[in-house]
Amino acid sequence: MLAYHDEEWGVPVHDDRKIYEFLVLEVFQAGLSWRTVLYKRENFRKAFARFDYRKVARFGRRDVARLLKDAGIIRNRQKIEAAINNAQRLLDVRREHGTFARYMWSWVDGKPIVHHFRTLKDYPPYIDETVAWAKDLKTRGFKFLGPTVVYAHMQAVGMVNDHTVNCFRRKKRSKQRMENGK
Repeated sequence: MLAYHDEEWGVPVHDDRKIYEFLVLEVFQAGLSWRTVLYKRENFRKAFARFDYRKVARFGRRDVARLLKDAGIIRNRQKIEAAINNAQRLLDVRREHGTFARYMWSWVDGKPIVHHFRTLKDYPPYIDETVAWAKDLKTRGFKFLGPTVVYAHMQAVGMVNDHTVNCFRRKKRSKQRMENGK
């Protein structure tokens, strides 16, 4: 958990495969602890073709049956089917926008939203941008991506900088932005 926070959480991601990985993990995390999903991450990576959304988009009934038997992942039929469906929808978005990353980052005008939270109690369950984006995802056919899950995704992939004001990682992100002229 500490390594995930210190090295990954909140770092801007622009690679569609990595973005899909986070989408899958966040779908499976819905209603559960992030710790549960993070500990099973390698199992998810193996079960979902190393998060190759092109391959996952072609998964069929046999793959769903295989995944339902895989004790290394969270065996929830709706979430498994959502992960497959979302890979298919991601391909649709790529056809329209060139990359899913371009589409995704357009929801924050290409740069992270910076919040100034002091404690974990300050975090809202979602923000206005996640409500709008979740609505658009739903119209595009994505599953299990409501405002709260979308907010978790935005935090994970660096679309928002939600490190608390006293977190060393926040300061590191701010320093990186200044060095990059952003």
